[in-house]
Amino acid sequence: MSPLIYRHSILMHTSNTTDIPRIGPNAIIRVAEALTAQYNNPELTAQIFTTAGLTHYLTALPTQMVPETEVTALAAALRQHLDADAARAVSHDAGQRTGDYLLAHRIPKPAQRVLRLLPPALACRMLLKAIEKNAWTFVGSGHYHFNLRRPVQITIAHCPLCRDATAPQPICDFYVGAFERLCQTLVSRRTQVTEIACQAAGAPACVFELRW
Repeated sequence: MSPLIYRHSILMHTSNTTDIPRIGPNAIIRVAEALTAQYNNPELTAQIFTTAGLTHYLTALPTQMVPETEVTALAAALRQHLDADAARAVSHDAGQRTGDYLLAHRIPKPAQRVLRLLPPALACRMLLKAIEKNAWTFVGSGHYHFNLRRPVQITIAHCPLCRDATAPQPICDFYVGAFERLCQTLVSRRTQVTEIACQAAGAPACVFELRW
């Protein structure tokens, strides 16, 4: 069933026809939404997008895949303008909003109903395999891998969210929020996702642990 889970690639609106690594526009759009929801401060949003070199999105948010460098720059700008906890909260909210978008527009409702009926381990396996087929749309030039040994782990190497960053703790909360929303809805309501290793903190790859 897994090849049928997604109507289209997970975050995409166009096919990958360029050599430039690209990521789906949700990584930009949902951050803007999360900033508005948490701060309702257009000046702050403008400062963050300006620092990221993305002022063109202040008048019209993207509708197509964006260069992964834009996603990296926006994540860095969040950390520059907000304290660590606030930046993580915005990123997590943006990830959850991305999960909501996928559930509403990208994952067919019949497939969602089937996944909810399956035992969590089997539902998780099918969901993560489907995500793997579309991983380029949210990791860009990064590398997505998962293993199903309990606890389940998702690994993203060369992660675009924390690329060239240094931090004392994991900072890829956008992925935490997205994986958590999808798994809580389709695998088990008890699913908790934790980033247990992060390249920004010196790990070779970012690792996300799923427990339910």
